Amino acid sequence: MSWILNPDGDTPKPPAEDNLVQDPSDPTRMVTKKAANQPFLAYVQYREKQEQEHQAWLERKREREEKLAKGEEVGPEEEDPTAEHEVGFLGLMKFIVYLILFVVVAGKFFTGSFLWEYDGKWARLKTYWPNSGRLFSETYLATFDGSDPTKPLYLAVDGDVFDVSSNARTYGPGGPYHHMVGVDAARSFGTGCFATHRTHDLRGLSENELRGVQHWKKFFAEHKTYNKVGRVLHHPIDPESPIPKHCDPKKEQTSHPTTGDADPSSHSKAKSIREEL
Repeated sequence: MSWILNPDGDTPKPPAEDNLVQDPSDPTRMVTKKAANQPFLAYVQYREKQEQEHQAWLERKREREEKLAKGEEVGPEEEDPTAEHEVGFLGLMKFIVYLILFVVVAGKFFTGSFLWEYDGKWARLKTYWPNSGRLFSETYLATFDGSDPTKPLYLAVDGDVFDVSSNARTYGPGGPYHHMVGVDAARSFGTGCFATHRTHDLRGLSENELRGVQHWKKFFAEHKTYNKVGRVLHHPIDPESPIPKHCDPKKEQTSHPTTGDADPSSHSKAKSIREEL
């Protein structure tokens, strides 16, 4: 029944005098020391302390200049202790290095791998120091066909030479695609005739087959373990020489660009061997 006897409610008690401080932004007001005001009050105190240190530094600087004017010996000039230094280039580089170290250590902690179990091409040093300017003749490229165990395994696609030594089971002697190393068999990558089209001659291929050649060229270039090592210089192709025939007589007509795209089944076959390559 207290609300009947006191309908206006209890009058709020004024804060205790020892719980009030002067408002730094308005000297005529008093504010409490409650938790919500503490960050603002602490910042004001910090700024006041900074101003006092700055004024003291100005005074020391003035005294130093007076001594210099009198010819007296003085020490090195003191920097303003309150000056806010901007983060320069070295500071930015330091931050980036610390960030990289943090990510690397976190990867080792969470996944057991410094690179977060990434094993792609960009994790290999050869990607950043590629030997892509070497020139091969057709004869010299043929020496990297696996017949000499001391040499790596090289194959070429449309002029670009790639090191496929990391997959010796596939490209080494006895492997299913051993016949592709030591030569630029670009035509076979478009037609699927890996036994008979071991040549760089791309004449007469359809647009679909040419796209197939570029697809496989990109496949080897972006592979995580294969690396481009140079280019092969081919002898000019005699335009009067016959165009290699397709290994599948049914696709012979579609292999000419004037007859349209090749049968898409050739790309289905290419897709089925992608994992082996």
